[in-house]
Amino acid sequence: MLLAFNKPFGVLSQFTPDGSPNRPLCEFGFPKSVYPIGRLDADSEGLLLLSDESALNSRLLHPRSAHEREYWVEVERVPEQNSLDTLAKGLVIQGHATLPCRCWMLDPQPTPAPRVPPIRFRKSVPTCWLGLELVEGKNRQVRRMTAAIGHPTLRLMRVRIGSFLLTTLEPGKWIELNDTQRRAVLDSPERSKGGNLG
Repeated sequence: MLLAFNKPFGVLSQFTPDGSPNRPLCEFGFPKSVYPIGRLDADSEGLLLLSDESALNSRLLHPRSAHEREYWVEVERVPEQNSLDTLAKGLVIQGHATLPCRCWMLDPQPTPAPRVPPIRFRKSVPTCWLGLELVEGKNRQVRRMTAAIGHPTLRLMRVRIGSFLLTTLEPGKWIELNDTQRRAVLDSPERSKGGNLG
């Protein structure tokens, strides 16, 4: 069983409460046998996979698998191309050298539904959305990467794993993936373009 969940802001990637105001996964009606594959921080949103198949952990998460994850990142101010190039080449963050990645300005800029609660807004500071494609997922890596080039992350959404895109699934909703969608999760975009929710 492989499930796709559109995790809202303020939801933990675990089933048990941690004493914070954040909501655990047990509130969303998942089958009892599943657990999250990887994680998204409580303040991040988007595609979270859950499964009852332990072998998927290594296949999807280990850096040697080079399994792609795409994020949309709203940052403060508009980065110059040389800053994006710095991200793409890799950075040293807390003693860890990040792997090279793809980084680009999203064009057109997306207009996702407003977050609850909304991000901080300052009239004098513009924002923009970047796309980041990574094959690793260290703790708070994307936020630390954008901060390292002087563009703090305001909002972070994971929109793709493998070639499976999170599209029409509402925040807080989940589905069990069919065979085509499952293959898209396990595949890479170079080999497959299918698997969207809608």
